[in-house]
Amino acid sequence: MELTGERRIEASRETVWQALNDPEVLKAAIPGCQELEKTADNAFSATVQAKVGPVKATFAGAVELTDIVAPERYRISGEGTGGAAGFARGGAWVTLAEDGDATVLSYEADAQVGGKLAQIGSRLIQGTARKLAGQFFDRFAEAVGQNGAEGEEGTETA
Repeated sequence: MELTGERRIEASRETVWQALNDPEVLKAAIPGCQELEKTADNAFSATVQAKVGPVKATFAGAVELTDIVAPERYRISGEGTGGAAGFARGGAWVTLAEDGDATVLSYEADAQVGGKLAQIGSRLIQGTARKLAGQFFDRFAEAVGQNGAEGEEGTETA
């Protein structure tokens, strides 16, 4: 599954970059995030509770930032296991571009799921992923200090 989109955030690229690397900002923005702890300069451990259709699980996993070109882009990769619910893994390229006094954040994400999650069906999984991405970017824009950030909703392709 692939998910792409962009958001215009009313903050400088440097401010957005700092927020993208701040565990407290990310924890507040990630839907269902119970814990997010920095384990190394470019790595985090996370516990996230998620519900996809009838399957609700708590996923424990690790996230790593690579290919970092500050303050322009990085790749975020991670995977987590949710017990009987299965697993999820994926990554995303995150790119920041200046747009006057604002910043356009673009992302191209890919993900795979297995176990009970994979049995639910791709449409439900894609719909949930799109909804969670929207919630993340809404919360992230607020955390950066901007209420009502403008931008396009993410779109997905199978």
